[in-house]
This record gives sequence, C-alpha cells and structure tokens, in this order.
Amino acid sequence: MISQKLNDTLTLITPGTPAGAVLRSYWQPAALTEELQGERPVVPVRLMGEDLVLFRDQQGELGLIGRHCPHRGADLCFGRLENNGLRCPFHGWHFSRDGQCVEQPGEPEGSMMHTRIKNTSYPVMEKNGIVFAYLGDGEPPEFPNLDCFVAPESHVFAFKGLWECNWLQALEVGIDPAHASFLHRFLEDEDTDNSYGKQFRDKAEGAEIPMTQLLRDYPRPDITVEDTDYGLRLIALRQLHDGRTHVRVTNQIFPCAISVPMSREMIITQWHVPVDNENCYWYSMFTSFDQPVDKARMREQRLAEHTLPDYAPIKNRRNNYGYNAKEQQSQTYTGMGMDINVHDQWAVESLGRIQDRTKEHLGKTDVGIIRYRKKLRAAIDAMQKDNTTESLPMTNGTKPSSVSGPVSNDTITSSADWRAAFTASDAERRASCTGWNARLSDSTI
Repeated sequence: MISQKLNDTLTLITPGTPAGAVLRSYWQPAALTEELQGERPVVPVRLMGEDLVLFRDQQGELGLIGRHCPHRGADLCFGRLENNGLRCPFHGWHFSRDGQCVEQPGEPEGSMMHTRIKNTSYPVMEKNGIVFAYLGDGEPPEFPNLDCFVAPESHVFAFKGLWECNWLQALEVGIDPAHASFLHRFLEDEDTDNSYGKQFRDKAEGAEIPMTQLLRDYPRPDITVEDTDYGLRLIALRQLHDGRTHVRVTNQIFPCAISVPMSREMIITQWHVPVDNENCYWYSMFTSFDQPVDKARMREQRLAEHTLPDYAPIKNRRNNYGYNAKEQQSQTYTGMGMDINVHDQWAVESLGRIQDRTKEHLGKTDVGIIRYRKKLRAAIDAMQKDNTTESLPMTNGTKPSSVSGPVSNDTITSSADWRAAFTASDAERRASCTGWNARLSDSTI
C-alpha cells in the first residue's frame, strides 16, 4: 500500500501535475486516422485533461488546437473548415493549424489585433492509423522504431476503446502476467484455427495445446522483470509437467504503453492514454509479421463490442458488463463473454475511477507493477529536480530511434536456457517476414 499523496502524484495528469509533465514529454495517441474520414475531417479530442479539436485542412495537413475560441469561448468543433484552418462561426475569427489567429473580419479595418491572438496548439503526426500528439515543452522527441511504426500500413491495424478509470490502473493490468491465468481463463477451449484477431486463442510456438489450456493448467508463473532502454521487459515462465518451459515475453514501453504477443504471427502495442484523471482510452496497434492484416475483419470484430463515435464498450458498468452466472459456471472465469477486453475493462473499472492504493496489498507476482511505479517515481523526481527530460527513459543517453522491436512472444522450450529459446524464436519469426523488414537493427535482448 502507498500513501494518498503518492497515489495522487502517480495518477493525476492534468496540466501542472508531476505525472502529467512526464506523460506530456512523449508522443501520445490523440485519435484514430479513421475518425478524420468523411467530408468534414474535424473531431473533438480530450487529452490529458485538455479540450482540443483535431482537423485536416484542405492541403491534407493536420492541426490540433484548443477547442474553445479565444474570443468568447465558442466551440471550434463546429468551426468552418476553410482557408487551411478553422473559422469560428460566432464572429468569424480564423485560426491556422498552428493556432495563430489570422483574421478578425468584424474588427475595424486595418486592425492588427489578430497578430497578438494565438490559440493553444500542439504538434501532431500520423503513424499507421493513429494520430499522435506532443503536449510537452520544447521540440518533440524522435519516434522509437517500434515494430508497429516500422511495419507498412498494410500490416498494422489500429483501434481504440474507452475505459472509465484512471490511466495508471489501466496500464497496470497489462504488466501483470499472472492475471491471464484467471481473469482470461476459458473453461472450454476453442478451435485455434478460428483464432484470427483474438488474443490467447492461438498455440504458443512449439506447443500442441491451445494457450487457453496452458494458462488454465499452469497458473503460477515465475516472473522476472528487467530494465531496458525503453522501459521494462517482463518474462513469465511456466514450468510444464513434462519438463518443458513456456516462456512469455511482454514489455512496458515508457511511459504508458505495453507490447504483448497476440498470436504467433501478430503482436499488440497498446497505449493507455489519459482523457482526464478519471477516464482513458486504450489505443492498440496490431502488427503482423506474416500476411497483411485483415483490417475489415478485425474492425468488424471490435465494432461488435463498441459504439461510435466515442468507441465506448457496449458492455460496461451500467449493464454489469454482460455478466451471466451460468456462463461463469461453465464457460469463462468472469461470466462476461469471450472478449478479453471486457474482462480487463471490468478489472480496472471495478477498482473505482481512481484506485485507492492505500488499501492494496501487492504480492510477489506484482513485481512488474512495483518496478514500473519506481520508474515513474524516478522520472517524476528527475523532472522536478532538473526541469528537463534528459533523465527520462529513451532520452537518458539513448536516442529513441535506436529503440527497435521490442521482442514480444510466446514459446515453449525444453532447454534450460529460456533466454536463448525466446531469442531464437523471435529471430526466426522476423527472418521469415516477407512483407517488411522486421529484423532488429541491434540487439534488444
């Protein structure tokens, strides 16, 4: 358990907060590219407690500016998209994509007042289906060469979902390797040939049993956590009855992303991005090492569980997440259906909007959560001491562009050298990739 003061320090992210300053020092997902499709590419964005509006101008360039007009506060989401900017319908004030007011048609002829009016604006960049924004001070950092950024657009599918809770508890479920054996336990195994687009439905490399059975039969992983240039690597070892070892490698990419294996051919890179202190979006990029992603199929799977335009889950606390007592007895550990996102959603939302960590009791399998909180605290302390980002992960002597991968996979080995086993398994997968160059530029092991 931790103090309420420390809990606030780690969780609150609105402007001026310590954790908020750390998260703003990195590129964060702001919207899906698909949200800007249509005749009028203008969408509201609430990010890190700030109300913004994202738009694509007539030249195809993106702008992210304050949602409320600096004149009288009107909502620029209803602005007129013209002259490569947004014009407020209230009095016609016109703003370019860098937030500069360039015209005030109602002011006296010759007035230069507009030159002194500038709206909030932030840099934005598109990456394989997601628009990223940089809300920090100074020049934005480079992007790391993660697999989801290096792969061509054809091999990456992006989606998002709303969770009604603080970003930190959303992230922490992804760095908890033990929970998969319980929260995502399926009491009946599906045909793995029909596993496309579903997590924990495949077989691990070298296995003859489905992942659902493996996680169910071996619920006590031995977890190792290692520091890396990008954050943390988590290795969960499950000793099988026949003497072999199941090795699952996942990652925490600082500050608020994870990278996990989805199947033998696909990985997930997922950010947990604060909307405000009490809500967040998960943004996932599904990256294929094999064939181009069947985006229509994966989108259909996820839209069956979400509503537009806010990407809110259909199952939620207002309908008890679809809980079915009969199902809980015979099909799933939760009784909340087959979509593991719903399981995770219940787990993180049921803690309250902001988890009260003064009452928690962490165990040995929570080592990833403990190590991450220490890393976040160190980053907060460094920024408060130096007021720079130079001591943060991926900036403290490491160029973001030198970060590649990371390795995220499942394998089963009979060798005692499990590190060599998962390294070789990942290298083989990358070497056989023909749609793009998936080989790591340098060693990340």
